[in-house]
Amino acid sequence: MSASIDLKDKLMSAEEAVRRFVKDGDMIALGGFTVNRNAMVIAREIIRQGRRELHLVMHSHGQAMDILVGAGVVSRLELAYGGTGRFAPTGIRFRKAVQAGQVQVEDYSNFQMSLRFLAGALNLPFIPSCSGFESDVLNREGFGPELRGRGRIPSRKAIITDNPFSPDREPVVLLPALAPDVALIHAQFVGEDGTVRIKGLTFLDIEQAKAASRVIVTCEEVVPSTFLRQDPDQNSLPPFLVDAVVLAPFGAHPTACHYFYDYDPRHLNMYRQVAGDDNDFRTYLKEWVYGVADQEAYLAKVGVSDLMRIKANSSVGYAPGLDRR
Repeated sequence: MSASIDLKDKLMSAEEAVRRFVKDGDMIALGGFTVNRNAMVIAREIIRQGRRELHLVMHSHGQAMDILVGAGVVSRLELAYGGTGRFAPTGIRFRKAVQAGQVQVEDYSNFQMSLRFLAGALNLPFIPSCSGFESDVLNREGFGPELRGRGRIPSRKAIITDNPFSPDREPVVLLPALAPDVALIHAQFVGEDGTVRIKGLTFLDIEQAKAASRVIVTCEEVVPSTFLRQDPDQNSLPPFLVDAVVLAPFGAHPTACHYFYDYDPRHLNMYRQVAGDDNDFRTYLKEWVYGVADQEAYLAKVGVSDLMRIKANSSVGYAPGLDRR
């Protein structure tokens, strides 16, 4: 489907989107959640283009985070969780990089990361919370003093202070806002005017997009604006928040995209088997990232039969009967 004049300046290839909007040293917000709606097309293109010193921020993430870390393009992360569930309770390359001291990590709870993105979306410098007092999250910092206050890194991980509105001066936690340079989002639909619709759980994608300076959206389909106007309350992001749209069917593979396809157990199991060995992982990158020029070539390598095997039932949104072992 050809795009209207409203979208034509934003509709581009993954190669162009990364070249124009992702720079070395950027803070990148990863949308999606563990094995759901990872912007894999953009993650692979970032690796191909050799970006360096990226600072990843996310709620809970999986495959895209792991290959970016494994490819050596990431220097630091702020997150609540990194893994792909039963396939990798902790991201395999992520764990190896942390243990080897190749990346620096600052951890927060899921709720705290949610609040930090919300603060960024509201253009606030920080946000209060009453969460985390009984954990070591507030007691231990992952970033050293040499990084504090530099660039996008806050001078403190969190600050505990008195609630000025409480007569008993009860303590509250002040969490620094997150304002990423770029947010990477994978959605089901983008309208011809640039409106974005995410079906199912949105996780923190909406807050990340509102907090970011630049937003790249990959999507399964570009649809007429009239289609999105039929249920306007289901739309997620307005056109003016989006800088680039990349049409990428199966763009989240091997993670899932609700109503389009399930996650791919065969690929994730294969990745689990090779990611722990440095030589095998380099071979994986050679075959599945550097060896495929674009999404069309990637899908040809996956194969039609494997793509059809994970195709979602349009009524329930996933693939009933899929062998997930």
